[in-house]
Formats: sequence, C-alpha cells, structure tokens
Amino acid sequence: MQRTTMAPRRPRFDVTSLGETMLRLSAPEDAGFAAASTVALHVGGAESNVCSTLAQLGRRCGWYGRLPRNLLGDRVTDELSRRGIDVSAVDRPSDGRVGLYFVDSIADRFGRTVVYDRAGSTASRMRSESVPWAYLTDTRLMHLTGITPALSPECAAVAADAVGHAKAAGVAVGIDVNYRRQLWDAAAARAALEPLVRRVDLLICAGRDAREVFALGGDDETVLRQLAELSGATWVVLTLGDAGVLALSPGEMVRQAAVPARVVDTIGAGDALAAGVIDGWLDGSLREGLRRGVRLAALALGQAGDMPIVTRAELIDPMPSS
Repeated sequence: MQRTTMAPRRPRFDVTSLGETMLRLSAPEDAGFAAASTVALHVGGAESNVCSTLAQLGRRCGWYGRLPRNLLGDRVTDELSRRGIDVSAVDRPSDGRVGLYFVDSIADRFGRTVVYDRAGSTASRMRSESVPWAYLTDTRLMHLTGITPALSPECAAVAADAVGHAKAAGVAVGIDVNYRRQLWDAAAARAALEPLVRRVDLLICAGRDAREVFALGGDDETVLRQLAELSGATWVVLTLGDAGVLALSPGEMVRQAAVPARVVDTIGAGDALAAGVIDGWLDGSLREGLRRGVRLAALALGQAGDMPIVTRAELIDPMPSS
C-alpha cells in the first residue's frame, strides 16, 4: 500500500506584526504650526509602515493593534486595508483614543520637529491575554519594533510574549530596535530590549541606536560584530543613514551603499528599508534584501507621508554594491 504524505500547510501570512498606528498631522513647510491654517493628515506607525510596503510588493501581511471604534479609528483601519494589509484581527473597543503626532518642518532650522500626543492611547492599553496569538503566529515571520515596549508596561509584556509565542510556534522573529528618545531613556530601552534581541532571528538596528542603547563602540564593522554577539541573531543589519547599510549573516559581511534621493519627507524611510530587508530575507537572500532596502528607502524619502507608494517593478533597477 502506497503511503501518501501531505505537504506542510502554507502559513496564512508572510509577515505579521503588532503595535500602534497613529494619525500624523503635518504643517505646511512654508508656514509651520505657528502660522498654518491647514494641515496634511497621514496614517503612520513603524510596524504598519513596514507591512504597507511589503503588501504593495505582493507579500501577505497581517497587522494587529487596538483602535477605538470611532471616526479616527476607522480612518486608520481603512487606510491600512487600502494598502493591502489584513486588519481583520484588530481590536476595536468602544472607548479610547487614537495616538497623534505632529510634524513641523520649519520649527527647527536644523530639521523637522516631531511632537507626540499618544499617552493613554487605546493602543498603549494592549494586554497579552487579548492578543490573537494564533493569528499572529500563522506566518513565516513576525516583525516587531522597539517602539511597542516603550508605550507602557503592558505593551512591554506583550512584546516579550510575542517573541515567546512565535518561538513556541516555530516562527521566525524579526525586530527593528527603532529607539525613540521621546518615549524612554537609553537605560530603560536597553533593559527592555536586550532580552528580546537575544531571542530574535533577524535584527535591524540603526548605528546610533546600537551605540546609545547598547553602549557599543568602535567603527561600524566592530559595532556590527558586537551587536551580533549581543543578540545571537542569525541575520544582523546595521543601518547607517547616508552611509548605507552593513549586515552580517552566517559567514558573510555585506555592505550596501545608500541610494541618492531627493528628500521630501524623512519619516518612514527607515521602515521602508526594513521592509526591503525582510523582502529579501523571505526570498532567502540578505544581500538582496539590503539592495531592495536602500532602494525602497530612497523611494520613501521622495514622497510625503509615512507609507510610500511602491511597486515591485521599482526594485528591478540594478543597484551598486560596495
């Protein structure tokens, strides 16, 4: 009698994520909030920004968060859904508020000023017992950021449990450190994030965050190796702004130059880069992920808002490596 074997079930998603998605209000560059009578409204959050880019590239993405069941919460879920992200698991309580942030490009002559109004948001009251873990672990990769544990002690517990649930389900975990000085200091961030980064498979961290949060020093290659030793992640990516990206995978260190870009809006460029890295990782090539990442970051810099419009065709152009 011939025995038949069933193929492993394909996960529902390529990438899942959880966190806070907010509304962003931006003042006109020629006026700033001091004189503006109108503002531009965008939807943005590090985790959903990554999912938005990946979904536009054809990846199956699911996002979980908490948003109030009101006009502003609807604005967020409608935008994420329009971008191709599955939001069927989002918790929509009847009370609470959407987190806000304000961007003023001329308030500071040396760059933009960002003001958060997110304390006590519905998302910050996330509880582990209410998270749909079966939904989030039905994936190839669970993507997290260091922003979520900064929102509240409860959110810090959720982030830690997310790693645990993913590991128990045999799901790979990625984290982008994404240190936010407005939310917590470096010592608090290190205490919360170091246990997480020790358990992830894919780690993305800005060079400045590696030095400030984890107190690493030396040149970029030294910092990258120290970060790899600290985390134990198989794939470690150090983002370096205009200097490009440096990454370490088993037996290979890869450097990718940044792509020159006309800068319209810097917010969201790092998330676009992370999406490119993840896209390459899903295809089994960290080197290709870096190439895609710097291309996507350049595309994001040239567009207003946190979630750039991108297509897979825009990643085909040959990119220089160094």
